[in-house]
Amino acid sequence: MLRLLRSAIAGAALLATPAQAQSLYRWAQYVPGGLEARAVTRDDQCPQARIDKRATPMRVRAERTDAFPVLVCALTIPRGAKALEIDGEALPLPKARANHILVLGDTGCRVTRLVNQSCNDPADWPFAAGAKTEAGTAPDVIVHVGDMLYREKPCRPFNGGCADTPNGDNWAAWESDFFAPGKPLLQAAPIVMVRGNHEICARGGKGWSRLLDPYPLVSASGCLSPGAPFAVDLGGLSLVVMDVSAASDGSWRDNQLARYRSQFQSLGKLAPEGPIWLAMHRPVRAAAAAALGLMIGPNKLLARASDSAMPGRVSAILSGHIHTFQALGFETLPVQLVSGHSGAELHWTAPNDVKGLVMEEATVISGIGHSGVHGFVTLTREGADADVWRVENRDFSGKRLNLCRMAKRKLDCEPQ
Repeated sequence: MLRLLRSAIAGAALLATPAQAQSLYRWAQYVPGGLEARAVTRDDQCPQARIDKRATPMRVRAERTDAFPVLVCALTIPRGAKALEIDGEALPLPKARANHILVLGDTGCRVTRLVNQSCNDPADWPFAAGAKTEAGTAPDVIVHVGDMLYREKPCRPFNGGCADTPNGDNWAAWESDFFAPGKPLLQAAPIVMVRGNHEICARGGKGWSRLLDPYPLVSASGCLSPGAPFAVDLGGLSLVVMDVSAASDGSWRDNQLARYRSQFQSLGKLAPEGPIWLAMHRPVRAAAAAALGLMIGPNKLLARASDSAMPGRVSAILSGHIHTFQALGFETLPVQLVSGHSGAELHWTAPNDVKGLVMEEATVISGIGHSGVHGFVTLTREGADADVWRVENRDFSGKRLNLCRMAKRKLDCEPQ
């Protein structure tokens, strides 16, 4: 009896002891100046973290609200750290030289007044299965080029394809559209998050600001304005993240042109040495459609802002926004890669034969497109050169669909 009583007391003591918080999701994310661990939990305190086996408290990034009944936690990872654990689970840290990069974008399930993508059908919205395949490629770095939240409006009545899906800028929608299906990616490698036009303040901006924005959250109830560019060291190659979420595809105001031109001019200072890639949601030049002499897709504002300001060391631009895969080479401009085909409904009108297309006074001299198939892009460094890469477009089964070689603004692609 005494032994049973002692066991009961011990059990009660365990229950009474403040429980260690358990995170729903945890990941390592690049931010200005380095790397940060993030975690989302339903508990009242942040989960336990350890850096190089030393307990290190996480801080609260965003308090819970009615729309977001979760705590968002953050922790700065010092340079040179060798190991990171949250909840006793290890998270991968950056390698000194990233040789295998995964690029994906536009992953959410589109539910609007006009379009009801079948979020409940893995064949129509395959992001969850695709995330497992992508994580299985063992990337050193993951780059999400934006547009995570697409569930903007309620599913239409009697539509079983998206019945009962949450919608709006709230935790239920963010979890359904990105965090739950994308969990394998969050655990696979450090991630670069790029803000898309679906994450502007008028759409999914509150969730973005609380959960994924690389800059500190000033107000838990507010939405951060577009942040300044920052650089990520990939080992002999700098990836500069630009927030062009609000860059209109068509008309613009003079102050917008001045702002983006200034940002393009700053790239050389952000990355003083070596080749530079840009990660930005909207491509400068890409094609959603080309018919009857009309080109739909290039961003007039970004083309105008960058053409006179882009440093010569910028050799490639990684983007999404257009729901297809494209690799576009120009005579003197950086290679434009588009990986916007990772979940959202596809742009079937995007051209596959891209050579010779004229986009904002620049002609595509090499490249390829592949429309109508969900997938992702892998970039693999070839040899010791920091700026020679193999580009592979893959479907969500892992099958390679397209193969290109990218070297110092030059692009060569195998025919389909």
